[in-house]
Amino acid sequence: MSLRRLSNASRTLSATSLKERLKLTATPLVPVANALQANINFVPARIPRKRRLQMLVVAVWSVVILLGVSVFLFLCSYPPLWPFLCIYQIWALWIDKSPEHGGRTSDWFRRLKFWTYFADYYPASFLKETDLPPDRPYLFGYHPHGIIGMGAIATFATEATGFSAAFPGIRPHLLTLSSNFKMPFYRDVILAMGICSVSKTSCSNILKRGAGEAITIVVGGAAESLSAHPGTADLTLRRRLGFIKMAIRHGADLVPVFSFGENDIYEQMPNEPGTTVHMLQNKFKNVFGFTLPLFHGRGLLNYNLGLMPYRRQIVAVIGHPIHVTQTENPSVEEVRAVQKQYIEELERIWHTYKDVFAKTRTRELSIID
Repeated sequence: MSLRRLSNASRTLSATSLKERLKLTATPLVPVANALQANINFVPARIPRKRRLQMLVVAVWSVVILLGVSVFLFLCSYPPLWPFLCIYQIWALWIDKSPEHGGRTSDWFRRLKFWTYFADYYPASFLKETDLPPDRPYLFGYHPHGIIGMGAIATFATEATGFSAAFPGIRPHLLTLSSNFKMPFYRDVILAMGICSVSKTSCSNILKRGAGEAITIVVGGAAESLSAHPGTADLTLRRRLGFIKMAIRHGADLVPVFSFGENDIYEQMPNEPGTTVHMLQNKFKNVFGFTLPLFHGRGLLNYNLGLMPYRRQIVAVIGHPIHVTQTENPSVEEVRAVQKQYIEELERIWHTYKDVFAKTRTRELSIID
């Protein structure tokens, strides 16, 4: 048997053929590549203490899930603690129903100085357009999702931006995936912040408490996070009717919230529809219920590359409420009519403030799905 060496042309042809058969689309890591090609811009040795604290707080929050799991695993290395850890896990996973029943908000925890540093880092704030009387429940729709939704955390899960002072009598609950409440210790942190599960049961349990109760849903979810590129405002909203049905069933006024700057705090790898990256991200989302945007920000010791968000202003504009008539089983026409009002109010917010808070936008607001 003789061995035959492949020529360079043959190898190239084979690779090209394989690529075509697999229908792979090469997508360069443009943001990451640009950051690597540029000189790394390191943080100066002397910066104000306040800015260092802000940076440290955001760094801690960026890895808080990992910290919680790491502490739990570390404690597991001590056999005398096993009975207590087993009891904790049984209680957290099967007994404690707080995530589905309004959580256990700690006003003291929400007012910690920690959160002030967190909000001041960007800085994050909100703009109130009108008063919200505490004589009815509310459902806030937050847009856009961004990579993580840092503005939503600062505004609705802490008192760093002064939500309770601006809207006295309103008790906000930011909602997140139920899977977050399976993370040891992290679950207790977010419960103290008033964060609850975004399940239908949880939404219903909170809103049916009546006057003054409020939930905040980041409507676009995992799908919208894939469209979170700086300078853009691509919303996944057209087919999202569940939150509107929930509001109608409980007679909760709908309040659109548009967060300018939410998409600007991270750079994301190009993932336009049709690329391999976009396909893999969607498959991951379909399997696990969430997705993993390929993104980067700044580092702890540099301004170019890392997983911390950039210092870019976030302003959440809280618009005018849309009053709904309570109906147990709203028709599709009723839901669509309310959705039309909701989208119109969201577009009004965008056009009113885009030249103030979105001066560096690369395109206009777009509802893509």
